[in-house]
Amino acid sequence: MTSQSTNHVLLIRPVEFYCNEQTIETNHYQQPDDNKSHSEILEQALIEFDAFEKNLLDHNIQVTTLTGQKGCPDNIFPNWAVTFDDQSMHIFSMLGENRRLEKSKEHISTLNQIYRTTLDYSEYEDTSQFLEGTSSLVLDRVNRIAYMGISPRSNEDLAIKWADDQNYQLIVFETQSHTGDPIYHSDVMMSIGTELAMVCSESIKLGGNNVINQLSQTHEILEISRDQLMSFCGNCIEIKDTNNKLNLVMSATAYDGFESSQLKVFEQYFTNILHSNLKTIETYGGGSARCMIMELF
Repeated sequence: MTSQSTNHVLLIRPVEFYCNEQTIETNHYQQPDDNKSHSEILEQALIEFDAFEKNLLDHNIQVTTLTGQKGCPDNIFPNWAVTFDDQSMHIFSMLGENRRLEKSKEHISTLNQIYRTTLDYSEYEDTSQFLEGTSSLVLDRVNRIAYMGISPRSNEDLAIKWADDQNYQLIVFETQSHTGDPIYHSDVMMSIGTELAMVCSESIKLGGNNVINQLSQTHEILEISRDQLMSFCGNCIEIKDTNNKLNLVMSATAYDGFESSQLKVFEQYFTNILHSNLKTIETYGGGSARCMIMELF
């Protein structure tokens, strides 16, 4: 039986981390490096990474951690592959050239010990068609529905092809960030759990009614505001522990951004709310807790 969430996650501990110049044009949540050196930024990011990993382990979540490689400042966000409960794996196309390097033979080989690669969209990088895994596609795995906000890193034609091939219903919409440009990844403004979904419908420019109408048929919906989106409140993920209890994982920034009434809603659905300080990773990487996790089904 298909499950929405897993109790096993993959993290990639970076050997380099800084503001990726190849992604900042589309990721408006990144902030350029200030007076800090790359080594200083990495040092702080690793402190946050290690504490995040420990928090997951301390709450009985199985974690597999791989080591990143040089030349890949976004290694910490392993969204280039998606696994499924039939032990298949899909590899996706990435906009940033240094992000494509993250799909190393070593990491793919490690994953292939459990998962067989049944789809690889890397060839579409040559035609500038990008679809960046579960960052682009927010999946309702149980009901086989994929939600996607169109952006330079989330190509509608490629998403339609993926959904048709995988027998998923695709809900496409257009978003608008605080800059007026599309939000680079759908998982910044939307999260789907077993029973509860979060969405920032304020940020949907076109197709919002369709999103809410479809989502309300399968889930309880918790709305988050534009201000909360800026605090990465949408970048949460539901993860089981080894006893199949549900946890909601987020950053400290996100936790502090939620209203007390919203936190009370979470208590109805989750055993624990796990939050970790990811401020350096959020500031320079423009991603948060969900972006750091590849689910292993």
